[in-house]
Amino acid sequence: MSYQEYRPSSFNFLPLVVKNLLIINAIFWLADTVVDEQLGLSFTYHMGLYFPLSELFRPYQFITHLFLHGNFMHLLSNMFALWMFGTVLENFWGPKRFLTFYLITGLGAAFIQTLFSWYELSQLGNLINQYQAAPNFMDFIALMQKHSMYFTSDNLNIINEFISKWEVMQTDPGLIAQSGELANQLLVYKMNIPTIGASGAVFGILLAFGMLFPNTMLYVFLLFPLKPNTL
Repeated sequence: MSYQEYRPSSFNFLPLVVKNLLIINAIFWLADTVVDEQLGLSFTYHMGLYFPLSELFRPYQFITHLFLHGNFMHLLSNMFALWMFGTVLENFWGPKRFLTFYLITGLGAAFIQTLFSWYELSQLGNLINQYQAAPNFMDFIALMQKHSMYFTSDNLNIINEFISKWEVMQTDPGLIAQSGELANQLLVYKMNIPTIGASGAVFGILLAFGMLFPNTMLYVFLLFPLKPNTL
């Protein structure tokens, strides 16, 4: 089998759109880090993508979440893939078509994530309804433990304080009613978990590259050849 080779020249090594996306993502990450450390303000809190029913949701988050990353390695892995494969696609398609594809795949991934969140929230809502129909101490603990990944440290403190109080007075009607209210808060906790990162758009780039250049010989760091059958 013969392989098409791609060796970037000095002219198209860093095309316009890829270069600007790398710069914008790096600026967002650096600004988020500095502002969070110095002022205690989080870009992720305001510009991450929340479920549309969350009070924190804003329509612009469908765009802004694409430029936020959780940590440096998250940023580095996405930007390396964007540079390595996006450079080829932008040189092949041109900047306008490449940027359009990048945004469409990023928005498409966000839409799919939103649909998946809707399904998860529906399932969680059913579990909460089942609990509220027959609330009891042990089932409350099991429900909270099963969905503890949705808690912030503040949420966890509230739940633990309530459990400690209810454990002493398990037949108290007021605490039983409060347990139902706290169970319902799980939906709020889940809706208030933001989605961030360019991974959806980057995976779209990987898919397009694989379909357009299935036999391309890749050069990792421009030095080490990598045949398709080793991917």
